Amino acid sequence: MSNGSFRARIIWVIIFGVAMAFVESAIVVYLRAIFYPEGFGFPLKALVDYKILVEIMREAATIFMLLSVAYLAGRIRWERFAYFMLSFGVWDIFYYVWLKVLIDWPSSIFEWDILFLIPLPWIGPVIAPVSVALLMIVFSILMLRSFGKGRDFRPSAASHVLALAGTVIILYSFMHDLGATLHQRMPEPYRYDLLLAGDLLFIAAFTVSYIRTVRIS
Repeated sequence: MSNGSFRARIIWVIIFGVAMAFVESAIVVYLRAIFYPEGFGFPLKALVDYKILVEIMREAATIFMLLSVAYLAGRIRWERFAYFMLSFGVWDIFYYVWLKVLIDWPSSIFEWDILFLIPLPWIGPVIAPVSVALLMIVFSILMLRSFGKGRDFRPSAASHVLALAGTVIILYSFMHDLGATLHQRMPEPYRYDLLLAGDLLFIAAFTVSYIRTVRIS
């Protein structure tokens, strides 16, 4: 693949993530106007009947769209995974950028939000998903640069364990407060220690894999 074609794929995946983030944020603008006209905040009024199912299906469709673009952009498994991380990270960050532009929300990066609904509702301050998204973008760019130089990405067993541990810790930080997510209570203080631990595990997992890739290549 030529350098021009390689850069073009990255640029178009980024453009897709930015555009998709606008679609997502526009939907949320409508949802908040309909269901939270008095303002969005915790404790939250629960969506009922078929509406919550529609929202879950929309979120699942979003993930399939990101996977589809990654599959088309990449040639092999880890390259496709890198494109998925890139599109996901850009989409997640620009979702908040567009909300700030459209409705001047969030007021700060520590504002609480509903992050996802599958398999249980995820909640946390905006800085939490944004920190993970930033790591995804950095990791994906480094991986794609490696592929552009003809290197295959070679994660080790240790990196898989580290990444899995980081994922479990961060997901727990988002989903453990069932009182706030399922019973309309005020959320407990967010576990920033878990976020930090998860992010550090992600960094360690990628560093181990990247060093191994460079050495073997």
